[in-house]
Amino acid sequence: MYTNRLKYTTKPNQVYCLANTAKGTTPIWFVWIFTVVLLIFSGVTYRVLASRLQLVTDTPISLPVPLSVFPSQIGNWTGTDLTIPTTTREYMERNFADDFISRRYTNIRGNAWADVYIVYCASRPGGILGHRPRVCYRGSGWIHDDTEPSRFITRLGHHIPCLIHRFHKPAPAHNQTVVLNFYILNGRITTDEDDFSGPLGRRPNIAGDPARYVAQVQISSILENSILTAAKDMTDLILNFLPDRNGRVRAEYTNTASGIMK
Repeated sequence: MYTNRLKYTTKPNQVYCLANTAKGTTPIWFVWIFTVVLLIFSGVTYRVLASRLQLVTDTPISLPVPLSVFPSQIGNWTGTDLTIPTTTREYMERNFADDFISRRYTNIRGNAWADVYIVYCASRPGGILGHRPRVCYRGSGWIHDDTEPSRFITRLGHHIPCLIHRFHKPAPAHNQTVVLNFYILNGRITTDEDDFSGPLGRRPNIAGDPARYVAQVQISSILENSILTAAKDMTDLILNFLPDRNGRVRAEYTNTASGIMK
């Protein structure tokens, strides 16, 4: 009697296990192993992609003609490179700048001077966000007086919108400066950072396309007439160094004494 009961309880259990196997139920140990393998694979994939992205953003995208050969002699203007502090240069190169120049031009006829700063940002186009005069000059101890929209006409007749910023330093310095600022976004002139502050503008330039960029142009001096005259005389050349809306760069190397372009 006891033996019969034992057989009876064993057979249903055996039938149950066979039924589960027949239905293809996945063992719990296999689920755990699969989950662990998936997590490891996801982690490896993330590290590979992150390393690739870091490599891309850390590798500067070069212009066909570098800004370093921008003419130092432009009409009556003669330029001399300005020294940029090492910490500032390293910060720029690490965070947004693929190429840049900072140069003081002196007008031999008009007894005027203007500092010309051009920075080209392609590997991280949106990295230039926030580096506008009202932020950077204030950070250097200047007091902002006012900003107004303006425009000027280049030698070739291009109408260029810009912003004019005015700053001063109080006693005992008693300094003042006027800054003309605008951006070139993929060949188009703009004065509004909102044009490249969205997700598309902030996205790294993984393709390494030099025609996808933001460039900033600042021309500063103590007199507004000096910056407007310099902007009028130099902006056509500046635009030649940067890709236009079709990705074309008009500046070319030559064997002339100035080292550049036609």
